[in-house]
This record gives sequence, structure tokens and C-alpha cells, in this order.
Amino acid sequence: MAFRLLVRRVCGVSVRDLQHLPAGVSCSSSFSSRLDASQPFLSLPRLLPLASCRSVSFNVQDHDDFTERVINSQLPVLIDFHAQWCGPCKILGPRLEKAIAKQKGRVAMAKVDIDEHTDLAIEYGVSAVPTVIAMRGGDIIDQFVGIKDEDQLDSFVQKLIG
Repeated sequence: MAFRLLVRRVCGVSVRDLQHLPAGVSCSSSFSSRLDASQPFLSLPRLLPLASCRSVSFNVQDHDDFTERVINSQLPVLIDFHAQWCGPCKILGPRLEKAIAKQKGRVAMAKVDIDEHTDLAIEYGVSAVPTVIAMRGGDIIDQFVGIKDEDQLDSFVQKLIG
């Protein structure tokens, strides 16, 4: 169990993710045998190349992480300011993930919990959640507050890509 958590953290993938790899990415059929907890470090190097399957969605850890992964990002980034207690955030989050997944790596999504990162919420003028900000090259392109349907989200993402 601990080894699976380590793999998930290091590689950004879970066993379930590996069962649904995109076409062209292979994974040996003996993968489950390589997850044997008695030999965790022997199989870890074999798993590291799978980090390229990592999602372009991530949770912001701190202000420096935000600067590095959002402001200095080569990709356009959607920033989802949310809160655990926010009902509309729980609806919008999966919709955003789906809209980002459709772009196949052309857009990243940063998730910022406003209760953990109040400083970022204040810095970007977030007064209600969910708030989504589209950023390219460190510049804010567009933003919205509240829930949008999938078509509106797709057009919002397309505007970000340019």
C-alpha cells in the first residue's frame, strides 16, 4: 500500500491510470507483479518513464510553486480558485478537468484552495468561489466567477489557447 502511494506521488499515476494509458504508451502485462511491496525500489526505476503520462492538472503547494508552475509556465494555464466547502466548486472542478483533457496537453490547470492559499486569492482579487483565471505568459487573459456549462468552458479554453 505504501509503495503504491509512493508511486502515485513520484510518478503522478495510479494503478488505475496505468490500466487506461493512451494509445502508443505500453505497459507490461507483468506490471501488477512489479508492485510487489517486498521489492519496491527494484521496480521504481521502471515506472519513472511513465511520468510523461502525468496529468496537466496540479494542486498549487505554495507561492513559489505558483510562480514556477503558473506564472513562468510555457503552457497557458487555467487557475481554479476553489474551496473544499464550496458546492459549486465541486461541480465545476470535473467540468474544468474534462475541458482541459480535451486539449491533450496544450493547456495546464492549477488548482488553488483559497483556505490554504489566502495570499494568492487576495493577490488575484478572488472574492467568491469558484473563480477561474486564464493566464498565458504570466498575463491574465480572462476570468469568470461561478459555474459554466461544458460548451462555455470549451470556448473559454479555446480563447486561452488563442
